[in-house]
Order: sequence, then C-alpha cells, then structure tokens
Amino acid sequence: MGNELIELCSKIKSEISNESTFHLGIGNLLLLRKRLLDTILQFKVELCRDDFNAMPFIGEDGFHSKTIAYSIWHIFRIEDIVSHTLINGDDQIFFFGNFQERIGSPIITTGNELIGHQIADFSASLDLDELYKYALSVKVITDWIIENMTFADLKRRITTADRLRLESLCVVSQSDNARWLIDYWCGEDLGGLILMPFSEHWLAHIHACMLIRDKLYSK
Repeated sequence: MGNELIELCSKIKSEISNESTFHLGIGNLLLLRKRLLDTILQFKVELCRDDFNAMPFIGEDGFHSKTIAYSIWHIFRIEDIVSHTLINGDDQIFFFGNFQERIGSPIITTGNELIGHQIADFSASLDLDELYKYALSVKVITDWIIENMTFADLKRRITTADRLRLESLCVVSQSDNARWLIDYWCGEDLGGLILMPFSEHWLAHIHACMLIRDKLYSK
C-alpha cells in the first residue's frame, strides 16, 4: 500500500478530532474509501476467478494468509454490521437485500472463525458478481452515513440495547477468533468506529490482497 494512502489515513485521524477541521476529515475519509474501492474493483478486472480463492501465504501470520474473496466479504460484512446494527439501528443490507442467498454464502458472520483451507473453500463457494454488488451497496450507504455525521456524533457510545441487538442477530461467531469483536466495537465511540471498520480496516485488508495478487503474478 502506497505511503500516500497511509499518510492520508493519519491526516484523517487528526482532522476529524478537531471540530474546525472535522468536515475536511470527512471529505478525506470519503476520498480514501473511493481510492481503496477502486483497488478492489481493479482486482475484478485483473484477476481470474481462481485467484480470488488462492492462499499463497497459507499458514503465515497476518491478513495476507487469507484470500481476496474472503477479504472482500470480511471488510463489507463488518462495515454492514457496524453501520446498520450499531450506528443506525436499522436492518443490515445483507438481510434486506437477500445477499446470503444471492452470494451463495454458507455463513452470515464476519468470517473470523474460519481458518486454513476453510477460508479457501468458503471463498470458492461465493458468487463473485453478487459479492461485489453487496460491497458496493454497503459502501454507498455507509458513505451517506459518514457524510451526515456531525462532530458531536463522534462521542456517541454504543448502548447496551445496541449490543443486545447485535448479539441477537448471531452475525459474530462465538469462536475465540471472533467473539472479541463485540467487546471491541461496543467499547468504542463513533469516532473510533469510523476510523477502524470504515478506513484502517479497509487499508489493512486491501494491502493484504495486494500482497496476494503480487505473489500470484511474481513468477
């Protein structure tokens, strides 16, 4: 991932933390998300379907040990859950858009519980075109949520009712690899959430996808 985007991410953190530069930070956050989405869209142009299931770094530590298809699923399931269940308190796009059936996914969770070859098998089961439609739908509405946030909104905390609603949906696995997410999200204010699921989380996983792509085509 280019230093320019990493620096932009750091700039966003600084800008949104100050009321006088908050709107500049929101604008830069939307710019960062657009540029990262462009990279995701480019994968679909550059890569064949099997590349999305490949695990050239299987067994290593880090996000690059996953697959590109898994990473796209994971980024946008998390964003959908946080945007709608925790921030807006409405229905996730995944459910009202019938995306489990459309994508052909055997799970409704973030996928944190999957390990090793389970990730490759899961990735191969997905309808890639529908996965991309889901990703785009989630991003569009999250962008709208971000655009309509105020500086005061950043201090809003996740309530007990929000947490109970999240737990009732069973969209986070109870495995050791996943259940910590609920405590993490519910311990953040909205300022923390828009920096992690909506920006830094994208940055980390898309960088991992680029490592996978480069490894596949380095021969």
